[in-house]
Amino acid sequence: MSRNSDIILTALAPAVWGSTYLVTTEALPAGYPVTIGALRALPAGLLLLAFTRCLPPRAWLGRTFLLGSFNFALFWVLLFVAAYRLPGGVAATLGSLQAMMVILMARGWLGTSIKAGAVVAATMGILGVGLLLIGPEANLDPIGIAAGLGGAVSMAAGTVLSRKWQPPVSPLSFTAWQLTAGGLILLPLALIIEPPLPPLSATNFAGLIWLSLIGAAATYALWFRGIARIEPGAVSMLGMMSPVTAVLLGWVVLGQSLSPLQTLGAVIVLVSVWAGQRANRASTKAATAGQMTPLARSADHFT
Repeated sequence: MSRNSDIILTALAPAVWGSTYLVTTEALPAGYPVTIGALRALPAGLLLLAFTRCLPPRAWLGRTFLLGSFNFALFWVLLFVAAYRLPGGVAATLGSLQAMMVILMARGWLGTSIKAGAVVAATMGILGVGLLLIGPEANLDPIGIAAGLGGAVSMAAGTVLSRKWQPPVSPLSFTAWQLTAGGLILLPLALIIEPPLPPLSATNFAGLIWLSLIGAAATYALWFRGIARIEPGAVSMLGMMSPVTAVLLGWVVLGQSLSPLQTLGAVIVLVSVWAGQRANRASTKAATAGQMTPLARSADHFT
């Protein structure tokens, strides 16, 4: 499959994640972030485990739980804390910093070079997200800022380490391992710090099914597949599709206004994503079959 096809498939994941805010606010009970996170991760992970029939070997358990924490448990908890304590635009802009963090972490952990074009593209993306989402009424809460930055670090670390640690299994199996691990971390935490959920309506169940099956199982399989095949910096830039989708859904579904400045921000984000793909393209076309990572080779069977 061509690199452009890989990019499009990987971009579907953050594009779908952009629906999380809409689904959470319109279809789920408020005030249960950790419980919702556990219900989003664990059923999806167990379903994928049953489908793939592939359990992580003992040697991979530590890495699996660390990745499950970075990509799901820790990231989702910090994300919700930031969302509750900061205006959405500020939280999303802090989250967009993960693209820059991935560039730096990939240099240290993977030995990839830092390309000026990639840094410029990431900076453009952060500016675009800020224009898209931050309003003049934005207030800066120190705990919220710390949570937003922590969430960006967690997602960036999960992205880079998912590239560094790749077992010879399919993206579905790798996704199943991490989702299950993240759900197992979140479940006892939810039972300890949050009250029981109220009786759920049909709308609540529909929202949970969307977030779990589509927003977790399907999209993260595409995301980890992309991590195995595309440069980490290029993958991280695709994450900026999420706030663009969120704003467009708010405009189309909720009738929210879209100002000229927000439109400019969306255009800048899209241009930065395109520029990031070009800047992060390998200097030589080294994606031969013999140089592909084990997970990337398994991804061929997934596609």
